[in-house]
Amino acid sequence: QVQLVESGGGKVQPGGSLRLSCTFSGFTLDYYSLGWFRQAPGKEREGVACVSNRDGNGYYADSVKGRFTLFRDNAKNTVHLQMNSLKPEDTGVYYCAAEYDGPSCLFLRPDGMQYWGTGTPVTVST
Repeated sequence: QVQLVESGGGKVQPGGSLRLSCTFSGFTLDYYSLGWFRQAPGKEREGVACVSNRDGNGYYADSVKGRFTLFRDNAKNTVHLQMNSLKPEDTGVYYCAAEYDGPSCLFLRPDGMQYWGTGTPVTVST
């Protein structure tokens, strides 16, 4: 049974940092891609970053490149999203999602992801 649990959200001032964690079970990253998506109030869900099982690379939205970094803790079945230099427009609920060997991760497409966590809220505000 595939499960994903997010943690690490909270409120931070602009320019600050947060580290989100997605702990997963029921699959391995050898066969599944795992990504982070976010949804701001009144907006559609969008892709933020994803690690693809096909090549092991991380893919990032243009809006977060240079500020956000994915890294894996294989021993703990966890993928972290380190978010630095946060901006108010980064505010939203952040979701972790998984896809079995598909292309959605490469294009950061939420509609192709098959399994979802329940989300963790991030607020960037003074």
